Amino acid sequence: MSTSIGEGAKMSTPNVRPGTVANQRRSQRILLSVPLRVTGKRMNGSSFTEHTNTLIVNAHGALIQLREAVHNGQALSLKNMGTGEEAHCTVMDVNEGPNGVPEVGVEFDEANPQFWRVSFPPADWSARSPEAKRYASPKHSPVNSVKTPPAKK
Repeated sequence: MSTSIGEGAKMSTPNVRPGTVANQRRSQRILLSVPLRVTGKRMNGSSFTEHTNTLIVNAHGALIQLREAVHNGQALSLKNMGTGEEAHCTVMDVNEGPNGVPEVGVEFDEANPQFWRVSFPPADWSARSPEAKRYASPKHSPVNSVKTPPAKK
């Protein structure tokens, strides 16, 4: 699947978990660009650092583009450049991106929804839930019923 995110920019978000598993995500995915510093160790033991941005985030990880070659199961550290926070994660999936830069799915070692500074609604969030009805706005009142103060002379 390919999603357009701007003029000429495309982002590949292949369904790497075919079948019913794809519909059983643990948290909502959000298209969000967060600047990151990614650090890790290469196969030969040397360290690398790369600056990138997220493509998609969720409470359990992210999809990022990395030029550095990484492999499934590899440990990485992410630093949110906006907040300075760091989180450890594991590479879960690597796919070729539309522009030749690999797209890497990473999962936090522990769920960390606060890392992205966004609110993730609960799985059962719906306008039809009983709680939503409690806070629903009152029935429309006709516009003519709004009284305007008389004009000053």
